[in-house]
Amino acid sequence: MATMTVNGKDYEVDEEGYLIDLSQWNREVGEELAKSEKVDMTESHWEVIDFLREYYDEYQIAPAVRVLTKAIGKKLGKEKGNSKYLYELFPYGPAKQACKIAGLPKPTGCI
Repeated sequence: MATMTVNGKDYEVDEEGYLIDLSQWNREVGEELAKSEKVDMTESHWEVIDFLREYYDEYQIAPAVRVLTKAIGKKLGKEKGNSKYLYELFPYGPAKQACKIAGLPKPTGCI
């Protein structure tokens, strides 16, 4: 099993870099995962990450991109609930890349 180190502590990740133990996630781990994805985190990024973590806590599933877009639109407004906005933040796939940074499992249906 692969590991990543954040502030001297090791965290297990799978072969694609997703955190194994979701309960170990914190913002520092998120920052490190974002660096590995070449994403410079801004408040807009964190807004999506926080949304994803709340969604996962409630439904116990990481949403696919279509569900994510629709749910963000409901909660954060139409200007943020669209694919263009989300792909600007997470160019390698809003659901897949954002879930990884959020310390969540890879969404079902993502390749």
